[in-house]
Amino acid sequence: MAEQHTPRSLIVSLYGAYGRGPDDSPMPVAALIRLLGGLGVDAPSVRSSVSRLKRRGLLLPRRTADGAAGYALSEDARRLLDDGDRRIYARTEPKLSDGWVLAVFSVPEAERHKRHLLRSRLARLGFGSAAPGVWIAPARLYEETRNALERLELSTYVDLFRGEHLGYAATAEAVARWWDLPAIAGLHEEFLAAHEPVLRAWRSAPGGPEDAYRAYLLVLDSWRRLPYADPVLPAELLPDDWPGRRSAEVFTALHELLWDRGAEFVRPFVAGDAPS
Repeated sequence: MAEQHTPRSLIVSLYGAYGRGPDDSPMPVAALIRLLGGLGVDAPSVRSSVSRLKRRGLLLPRRTADGAAGYALSEDARRLLDDGDRRIYARTEPKLSDGWVLAVFSVPEAERHKRHLLRSRLARLGFGSAAPGVWIAPARLYEETRNALERLELSTYVDLFRGEHLGYAATAEAVARWWDLPAIAGLHEEFLAAHEPVLRAWRSAPGGPEDAYRAYLLVLDSWRRLPYADPVLPAELLPDDWPGRRSAEVFTALHELLWDRGAEFVRPFVAGDAPS
């Protein structure tokens, strides 16, 4: 999984898990350094990664209530994390009757760099390639796709459609052409190899809040890319031994075991009350 557990990725995961207060309050820089330090990230790496996220418009420099330096999520960053929540924590079983969303695009040759950006963004949203300039995904991804294309100012090149697959090949056969299912299965198997033992360990011998925080941030950082690489297709379109079902169960179980307990450890740092 590209960029797994890099400082920048861990910062995004930290904000996604514990950094979205209802009052949009900033997270103190000192808290970021202490919390990421517990995962082996040194202070210069935290500061460098925060600077890159600031340049991308995802973090905004703000003072905390007691005047300390901190960073708050931008509106775009909050929207990205909210969109991500709908995938990362999804519980609804997809149905074939839900249909599909198609993205059909045409980019002038003079702006061909945007063609690459469109393809990469649609792939990162979970779309498969049905034909040149025609990309397909489960219909539930429509709103998120629309938001992403508008945010990137790519919507003028794209038409979006809803529909159903009518043939000629069976839909399961077509899906195997549109997506690289063996590669996606490999990502799930990689996740299971890393985190199924963690679930067994926590079920047999639960740890304390700091241990829960560290374990949860690592599992979230690993998992949050998978619902984008995997469009989460209806069961009847996938092999009987599809590992995505088990990896989703493992993540859900770890979330239920670890998130609240990890929050006990994080809360004083975010509030500026942790002992120095």
